[in-house]
Amino acid sequence: MYAAWPPPLSPRQPDRATTVRQVSEPLRPPSPLDHLAERFVDEYAAALPTVATYIGVPGHDERWPDYSPAGRAALADLLRRTIAAAEDTDPVDRRDEVARSAMLERLGAELARHDAGWALADLNTIASPLQEFRSTFDLMPTGSEADWTTIARRLQALPAALKGYTAGLDAAADAGQVAAARQVRLCAGIARRWAGAADVPGFFADLVAGAPVPPDGALAGELAAAGTGAETALLAFADHLETALLPRAPEADAVGRERYALESRFFIGMELDLEETYAWGWQELARIVAEKEAVAESIAPGQGVAGAMAALDADPDRMVRGRQALQTWLQETADRAIAALNGVHFDIPKPVQQVEGRLTPTSGEGVYYTGPTEDFSRPGRMWWSLPAGVTDMTTWRETTTVFHEGAPGHHLQIGQTVYNAAVLNRWQRLLCWCSAHGEGWALYAERLMAELGFLDDPGDRLGMLDAQELRAARVVLDIGLHLDLPIPADEGIGKRWTYEVAAEFLRRHVSMDDAMLTDELHRYLGWPGQAPSYKVGERVFLVCREQAQLRAGADFDLKAWHRAVVDLGSLGLGPLAAELARM
Repeated sequence: MYAAWPPPLSPRQPDRATTVRQVSEPLRPPSPLDHLAERFVDEYAAALPTVATYIGVPGHDERWPDYSPAGRAALADLLRRTIAAAEDTDPVDRRDEVARSAMLERLGAELARHDAGWALADLNTIASPLQEFRSTFDLMPTGSEADWTTIARRLQALPAALKGYTAGLDAAADAGQVAAARQVRLCAGIARRWAGAADVPGFFADLVAGAPVPPDGALAGELAAAGTGAETALLAFADHLETALLPRAPEADAVGRERYALESRFFIGMELDLEETYAWGWQELARIVAEKEAVAESIAPGQGVAGAMAALDADPDRMVRGRQALQTWLQETADRAIAALNGVHFDIPKPVQQVEGRLTPTSGEGVYYTGPTEDFSRPGRMWWSLPAGVTDMTTWRETTTVFHEGAPGHHLQIGQTVYNAAVLNRWQRLLCWCSAHGEGWALYAERLMAELGFLDDPGDRLGMLDAQELRAARVVLDIGLHLDLPIPADEGIGKRWTYEVAAEFLRRHVSMDDAMLTDELHRYLGWPGQAPSYKVGERVFLVCREQAQLRAGADFDLKAWHRAVVDLGSLGLGPLAAELARM
């Protein structure tokens, strides 16, 4: 049965003051569920050392996760034991009830992917174990010789980790579960690019070459050998993908309804009525296009959206040139937003007032956020990945994305969650994540900044709407292509979704060059169910805020509502909508 969305308006008046007070109360003694959460964080971090690095749990930074069949089975057993323990734990208060609901939903969704076999088969161009073998090094400290010794140990362990991952992919293939052929080919290419070639150093060669250690010392030699070993292992992995996995991979990009429903529940946190969401996506796309055309008219009258964008791209005041200038602009824009929001629209804790703008060392990885460590020794970071050969960027497209990745988007939400030990248990603060909640909040944050006047500049406003159009197009393309749903006749691009139709659809609705657009399309094909989570999550926040305003009337306090929402921590959209209905 599909969950109803949007929910009907509730006629009752909530006790709004009580709701806010409940999530702001002082620390109470740890509950049995808090103890369970504490143990689970440590056990999960030990099972997935890359997660330990991300959240800042020490003692695992030399190791990799075991993605072999045995390692996946052990992780699934941990999830089952924890779910059973949570089911047997009686909540002591409302906070515990919310935390227990979140744990059962999130761990249940993760376990479902394991039990269905798709966790073992995980391979795609954007967010699979393959990417961890490179991006984890971005988060490791590099300030001392001891740090580089740890990096050397992790590099040395990479070949064995890749073999375990390969064994898992092969076992999944034996069960008939393989990523689409296009994803296999592309991932082999990614592995080769990171490994480098004779005339083009790869990621690992550049990594170890930058180590500030004596060049004739033992550690330098150890790092060089480990880097070479990692590159050799990546090339062997690429060879295996092409010779052993590719012949078993389906040529069809679409994954079909059964798998799509499974993945959608994992990313959304509830069962969507996919046909209703598909139809809503078309409506939302049309609404955004109309608003975008109106803003474009104010920028370049009579020249349409393309003319307005060309005028903005030609404005030297909206261009940053060079990697260092871009990083500086990102940092200054994020810092200004935090300073303007703090104390007025949000009360931002001191450790969360710091966010770093970074550029990734490799291309083609998109834009993303990494949260702070548990002790905030590593701050939250916004990451921009520029296309190969690109060093300049126009700011009108990026201002809204800084708000999405920084404050009041991911950084405020995730950073404050990590900080919020007074109302959230350790699992909620460090491990609980639902894409629709996190991305939905970040997309809501972009629209909120427009409402608050931070995107009044017509160029920045057009950039926000351009990003919104992309997110609405994702809903339509992702659901439509993977479920083979019909395309409305008036679109004029074809009756059914194919790779070529999807590419043409994106060209109409996404202002990217073809290389970036193609990367986007490959992301949706290989990561089914994730792309709609942005707009679907935003929809929940907007509808629930409207309902709260109607219930509270003149007493509605937007700042207090935001604080209460953030203090819930991450939730699947089903539990989230239920909680927001109480506010």
